[in-house]
Amino acid sequence: MFVDYRKGVQQAISSPAAFRPRAHNSASYSTLIEKGRPVLQGLLAIDFLAKEVLGWAQAVPKFAAEVVTYVQTFLERTYERCRTSYMEAVLEKQSYMVIGRHDIEKLMRLDPASTCLPNASGQLNLGNIASDAESIEVELSELLLNLRPIRQENLIRDDNKLILLASLSDSLEYVAESIERLRETIPKASNPVEESGKHRHTQAITGPTKDLASFADEYRKLAVDCLKVLRVEMQLETIFHMQEMVTREYTDDLDAEEPDDFIISLTAQITRRDEEMAPFVAGLKRNYIFGGICSIAENASIKALAEMKSISLFGVQQICRNSIALEQALAAIPSIDSETVQQRLDRVRTYYELLNMPFEALLAFITEHERLFTPAEYANLLKVNVPGREIPPYAQDRVAEILSH
Repeated sequence: MFVDYRKGVQQAISSPAAFRPRAHNSASYSTLIEKGRPVLQGLLAIDFLAKEVLGWAQAVPKFAAEVVTYVQTFLERTYERCRTSYMEAVLEKQSYMVIGRHDIEKLMRLDPASTCLPNASGQLNLGNIASDAESIEVELSELLLNLRPIRQENLIRDDNKLILLASLSDSLEYVAESIERLRETIPKASNPVEESGKHRHTQAITGPTKDLASFADEYRKLAVDCLKVLRVEMQLETIFHMQEMVTREYTDDLDAEEPDDFIISLTAQITRRDEEMAPFVAGLKRNYIFGGICSIAENASIKALAEMKSISLFGVQQICRNSIALEQALAAIPSIDSETVQQRLDRVRTYYELLNMPFEALLAFITEHERLFTPAEYANLLKVNVPGREIPPYAQDRVAEILSH
């Protein structure tokens, strides 16, 4: 019997279609297999085989331990095949290396965005969330921006690999949930104290039962790693596009009327990837994947001013136009909180529009909004040359005096 199942396992995980995301006519995700949940064919077959084999444990309790041990062996083989598929997609890519960094991994775990990720027991990760959410997000953003310049060859440019990671994550989560349900069906002795034979049987299968739980944990951890890579990948893509801000000169004396090319490219990529991943991940997970873009874009935009020597009023207008285009692209993702996106990118527009103010008006704004921007960010507003704007030599001292109160 086991020989036949062994062949079935081999066929399930070695088939060319086993780890190929299934095409969908519908763009909506479903949690039910019956309604088209896109579990990878190989993992769906393994789940079916596990249920069938463990059915023998229920039918013949005497051999339950042997049956469970056998199921463990092909769950392990399947996990290794999933791990191989994952590594083929992420090997030598920066996002994979970044999530392995201790400092970034710790911050990602504390980031409130991670509440949508299941922990080892399958529950949402509501514990260990930092109370100072904003500072965690800023620190993460700083660490990622410090990786500049981002090189194209270090990014996952093949959208098919990103779709595979999304599908693999959901499929692994599905199997993890299934393993946990199957674990509950394994027969146990009703009164192990009274019957020594049954006592021995209970002892024999306690270990395998725990091992099944550990397999569920491993599957789930790999599912979470897929999501983390996707989130960081989109953040690095954002940095890759927006790092062009520091090489572009915003000194035009004519209105360009369109966002910068790098923004058009980024927004098109966000829209395309969201549409491609939509059938494969639930809304909360999509929010996790794309939800880190906004803070990166906000931080990168504001930091870019520090590297500009001069900016015209049309340049200010162009940067504001860029932020509006990015806001529209992100707000179009159904799972994204459009209000949060608007608030963050409004902050970018507010910052650059301060360059249009006369010095005294700028001082009045700083007095009323001391904490809206950092002292360094306020200082950069004074350092950059804006044609037609006069900044007195004591400007930095005046701002420092206001902020010191």
